[in-house]
Amino acid sequence: MLRKGDLPSKICVGCELPFNWRKKWERDWDNVKYCSERCRRSAKQSA
Repeated sequence: MLRKGDLPSKICVGCELPFNWRKKWERDWDNVKYCSERCRRSAKQSA
């Protein structure tokens, strides 16, 4: 069992804040770039 502090983390491309691994990203963690749907949408609108 992993503790919350032991989970991998990344920096969000949209807001540049760190975010941690989530169970729903288990199969696709290598391709996750944004911490939330809101960051993903705002990054695509500004591009």
